[in-house]
Amino acid sequence: MQNIYFDNNASTPLDPTVREAMAPYLTEWFGNPSSTHRFGEAARRGLDLSREQVAGLLGCHPGRIVLNSGGTEGNNTAILSAVRANPGKKHIISSQVEHGSVLAPLEFLASQGYDIELLGVDEKGGLNLESLKGAIRADTALVSLMGANNETGVIWPVAKIAAICRERGALFHCDAIQLAGKAVFSVEELGADYLTIAGHKLHGPKGVGALYVARTAPFTPLIMGTGQEDGRRSGTENVSGIVGLGQACALAMGMSEIEHQKLAELRDRLEAGIVAAIPDVRVNGAASPRLVNTTSVSFKHAASAGLIQDLDAGGIAVSAHAACQSGDLDPSHVLRAMRVGEAFLHGTLRISLSRYNTEAEIVALLALLPEAVARSRQGFAL
Repeated sequence: MQNIYFDNNASTPLDPTVREAMAPYLTEWFGNPSSTHRFGEAARRGLDLSREQVAGLLGCHPGRIVLNSGGTEGNNTAILSAVRANPGKKHIISSQVEHGSVLAPLEFLASQGYDIELLGVDEKGGLNLESLKGAIRADTALVSLMGANNETGVIWPVAKIAAICRERGALFHCDAIQLAGKAVFSVEELGADYLTIAGHKLHGPKGVGALYVARTAPFTPLIMGTGQEDGRRSGTENVSGIVGLGQACALAMGMSEIEHQKLAELRDRLEAGIVAAIPDVRVNGAASPRLVNTTSVSFKHAASAGLIQDLDAGGIAVSAHAACQSGDLDPSHVLRAMRVGEAFLHGTLRISLSRYNTEAEIVALLALLPEAVARSRQGFAL
């Protein structure tokens, strides 16, 4: 049976060169990087190189990077750092389409008396910058907005958002977990105070990520202990994982414009093929700037769960929305915010590519999908 993977926004396959870079730190240089013998010093050198590689991808000084366990920890740390620095400010702005690792801590803060304002989006998944300008108040502790949506791939103008926040004196956090490695940017040129990435979204290992903290941004450790990461994140470092993150960032930095264009062409061919072969289809966010690898497509009067199962039986992996919500039968909160109609809402697939996907795999998906949709629609009508 074929084995085709189109769920790269959930997690990417580990690049072979990343695995090779990690291996010595699992077998030979396994020491604690805080130790002063040669085993520890070798581990420390691995951390230092990786920090430089992460900083290279993000376009910042290595000292601005806090290495951690991934995007969820990074998002939580940024949000809580901002509110702890300004206890008198009780207003936080975010959006209705953020990832759960942003929405959950905001929900917690709402229970602690914070005023959480979630901005809406238009039907294209776009954010109204005038609404953002009008929402920021004197007591706004933080604006937390993503760089690219994990479900639709819609990209927001991060530099413009940062400029608005800076003009109005509000700290700005950007969840760039889907953006990093898929679009070229410099975090210091963008102007974010905090920015998060995760290794497993760019062909690195799971369980490792990084938080950028601007020189002027306040910071309070989320995890306290014996003071690793210059006191910013305690706990013995996941050396092999961090080395893998660094190598993945170096590989992403080396991706050429031609490679990005190839991904965009594959995505566009996929969407054109779906629209040509299947009636009553909506491509979500198609009129907005999007990540080159991502398509969210909704089929009228179909069911996501059945489509995913049928395709999986045929050797093709896709998803409906964020993997963290894969067990949730409720439709996507992102698509609800975009006002996708009920007839389409329940029949959505997120198909996300990587540089490993091929034209032949697109053809294979297009061969199976029309029949899967037809079966799903028959079951939906019963």
